[in-house]
Amino acid sequence: MTDLALAILVAAGRGERMGAGRPKAFLALAGEPLLLRSARAFESAASVGSIVAVVPAEQIELARALLAPLRKLKAVVAGGVRRQDSVLAGLRQAPEGFSGVVLVHDAARPLVEAALVDAVAAAAAAAGAALPVLPLVDTIKRVSGGRVLGTLDRSELGAAQTPQGFRVDVLARAYEQAFRDRLTVTDEAMAVERLGEPVVAVAGSPFNRKLTTPEDLAWAEGVLGAAGPAMTVLRVGTGFDAHRLVEGRPLVLGGVEIPHDRGLEGHSDGDCVIHAVCDALLGAAAAGDMGRHFPSSDARWKGIASRELLREVARILREREYRVANVDVTVIAQSPVLAPYLEDMRARLAESLELEPEAVSVKAKSTDQLGAIGRSEGIAAQATALLRRNP
Repeated sequence: MTDLALAILVAAGRGERMGAGRPKAFLALAGEPLLLRSARAFESAASVGSIVAVVPAEQIELARALLAPLRKLKAVVAGGVRRQDSVLAGLRQAPEGFSGVVLVHDAARPLVEAALVDAVAAAAAAAGAALPVLPLVDTIKRVSGGRVLGTLDRSELGAAQTPQGFRVDVLARAYEQAFRDRLTVTDEAMAVERLGEPVVAVAGSPFNRKLTTPEDLAWAEGVLGAAGPAMTVLRVGTGFDAHRLVEGRPLVLGGVEIPHDRGLEGHSDGDCVIHAVCDALLGAAAAGDMGRHFPSSDARWKGIASRELLREVARILREREYRVANVDVTVIAQSPVLAPYLEDMRARLAESLELEPEAVSVKAKSTDQLGAIGRSEGIAAQATALLRRNP
């Protein structure tokens, strides 16, 4: 994708079925407005570069105040009578020359997760259009005038969710055709389907429910209220890295400089221990890998201490509201002998991640002289990380 995604949060509905006397996007869920809860998922998503909120005209100032803490907020604009009018108002905020993905999300789905946002953005970038879909579990009947007319095959049916993602050119063409045909669409995918363009289905989430009635709001309150140990989300990630040993470079492992006649080759300081930990953490959060966040083509990272990269990964995790539970690392080296330095590595990793040392384990293994590592041509590391988050 040439640009980070533009997220359009649709919050211009009046929410009459909620019966609250005001737009439902501004109703509180566990003490926080639905609009802000939804926006935070997009703020945390690595795929999103900017956020536009579309709200009723009389709520613009309130929405700006609510969303002011978000660094990705680009604009708050007034919506229209129909959904497509509101989305078009948000789409007009795309910067000139924008060629990336547009994500359209109902602000009334406040339990959406950043991982789902990123999954839809990636699928839309690859295929042109994508949306989350949940399989139907109930038997579906066709009903008219109070009579059951038949049973539908639910194996080919699914419940559409948001965010729905589209390459901007695909969505622009779909909307142009829909407006030309004076057609009211119930979601953006419907407009794209009419063009004959493929729309990819991404696995949806049962928590990503649209809150329409007071009963829906009570359900969401119950989900958040129950977010104790039994509801804690646990995510596991693994990482691996290996570098060649070369002359003329210091050997740095786990943030510790170790006396040796050679060091690890790399764009940064070549610290394969920290690199493996970073990939394990990013993988657990479904946030990509080191190559995505710290590409070797970027001069900013040349020669940088890998501890700085690890601190940046920790910041990304905090944005996504993940906490590191523990990290386990195995360093694979024939030489030098690493046992005297393992506790120092452990302390450096714990400090960089703001963890107690007990949450970090560092071990060293050799290959008994097997392979390139056994010939002391390089050093490798593998890591496993556990993250926690309450929904």
